[in-house]
Amino acid sequence: MSYKSVILSAFVYTALTVKADIPRYAQKIDPRSFAVLDNVPTGTQFDGTSHFIPPGTTSDSLKAKPFHIYDDAFYDIIGADPTLTLLAQTETDPIFHEAVVWHPETNSVYFAQNAGPVAAGTGLNKSAIVQKIYLDEADKIVAQGNGSGFINITTVNSGQQVINPNGATNFRGKIVFTGEGQGDNIAPAMYLVDPNNNDNTTVILNNFFGRQYDSLNDVAVNPRNHELYFTDGPFGWVQNFRPNPVLPTQVYRFNYDTGVVRAVADGFHMTNGVTFSPDGMYAYVTDTGLSSGFWGYNYTNPSTIYRYDVNDDGNFSNRQLFAYNEIRVPDGIHCDKQGNVYVGEGDGINVYKPDGLLIGRIYLGTTSANFAFTGKGKMVVCAETKLWYVNWDAEGADITSREYTG
Repeated sequence: MSYKSVILSAFVYTALTVKADIPRYAQKIDPRSFAVLDNVPTGTQFDGTSHFIPPGTTSDSLKAKPFHIYDDAFYDIIGADPTLTLLAQTETDPIFHEAVVWHPETNSVYFAQNAGPVAAGTGLNKSAIVQKIYLDEADKIVAQGNGSGFINITTVNSGQQVINPNGATNFRGKIVFTGEGQGDNIAPAMYLVDPNNNDNTTVILNNFFGRQYDSLNDVAVNPRNHELYFTDGPFGWVQNFRPNPVLPTQVYRFNYDTGVVRAVADGFHMTNGVTFSPDGMYAYVTDTGLSSGFWGYNYTNPSTIYRYDVNDDGNFSNRQLFAYNEIRVPDGIHCDKQGNVYVGEGDGINVYKPDGLLIGRIYLGTTSANFAFTGKGKMVVCAETKLWYVNWDAEGADITSREYTG
């Protein structure tokens, strides 16, 4: 299969417009409806990977109206007529996985293939790839309104290859990718890629005082001090393309100008996603310890979002449990302009108020590892073998301050 130009049919949820308080592709899910169930199965029948279907619904009905309202605060996010459009799909190869990032100047969205699964044909044989789409094409598909059309998916060939990319963020007008590394001799690293000239790609960090990181996962920029914060965990090891870990599972901060790197948080099983509130006062970190790749699941391990205070000196303090994820694990995480917290998880994307209350969900019926806000009212969602486009009222936290050049 060639990835340089994949033309795939698009699908758009369509239906007759119904005048009602609830938008046509939304539905209310009342927590009171499942506070008491007629039968609560044992853990051998229903566990942390099981998909919960609320009473009175089916998997098909949940997908037919994928914007699930758990609290009225979600109405302000979805707006009057949210839509969910399927832009592309593959049969088995999880090419729509992580490192989802929007580059405003070129109006393009980058994303990376999953490095671990057998279906990807990666592992020690070859590195996962970075690809991109242009939102101008996506907007035309949505505007047609009848599901016809296509989108081109282009492989990004950079001057220096990003080895097993997994996380990405805007940084000073360019994009920083985290690479998980490969085998014993290709160390995990951070790469700076210029979207206007992919040949201009450089490694900006690849060790902690001479020691290899385990598998760099995600990265975000603190809008207050403009430093890069990244997570590192044993993901390559549990997916059999990296050696045994030699560092604790931690969150680090990196000053690009001085080269100084230091740990700011530990005590995780599998530290994963990281992001900041719009004002930079809080950091959010996901721990996906419930899932250990080829080693299987431990349902007593965290499937948890933690919140930290970000001190004036840029360090973390006051760790709090922000939310426990109900289906599989919380992975990629981002905030909107109002400070609401969005996280990719086992059946789509959960949306929380800043106090940790689950207010809504984009229900995909399958895992979304990551996603990206792409301007006002738009979001691109990766779901392994499917690529989705959301049009609603939400707007991501401002990324222009994260391109600081002073």
